[in-house]
Amino acid sequence: MAVKIRLQRHGSKKRPFYFIVVADARSPRDGKFIQKLGTYNPLTVPATIQLDRQRALDWLHKGAQPTDTVRRILSFKGVLYLKHLLRGVKLGLFDEATAMEKFTKWSAEHDAQVKKRQEEAYRNKRARRPQASRRPERKPEGGAGAEG
Repeated sequence: MAVKIRLQRHGSKKRPFYFIVVADARSPRDGKFIQKLGTYNPLTVPATIQLDRQRALDWLHKGAQPTDTVRRILSFKGVLYLKHLLRGVKLGLFDEATAMEKFTKWSAEHDAQVKKRQEEAYRNKRARRPQASRRPERKPEGGAGAEG
């Protein structure tokens, strides 16, 4: 049975929200799935991704093939890098402690970059917003609309 890690679309029209799922390759996009690994919301800046790294790594080790978009998400979250490091441990290139140290260092740098992007997006959003002026409200003149 060919197993894929892919996105399952939810949300309303023009407001996509995705579940990251493990599913049989023959099942439809929004159909039956084996396990839910997380969520992906592309509407936020930057996109919000919730992912269970360990379960995703387990499925990759079992041979599940990610789709192109899910591959990018797994790479962004460090799952593919962790798989790469664990392969190095398996081949005897370095020990597991070194691999975890490398991953922790990468994760800290990556989190700092993401936080920087979020702050930059927030600043850009505030800069684009028109400044509210402090003009007083104008009252309607004369008897327009006044009942009498």
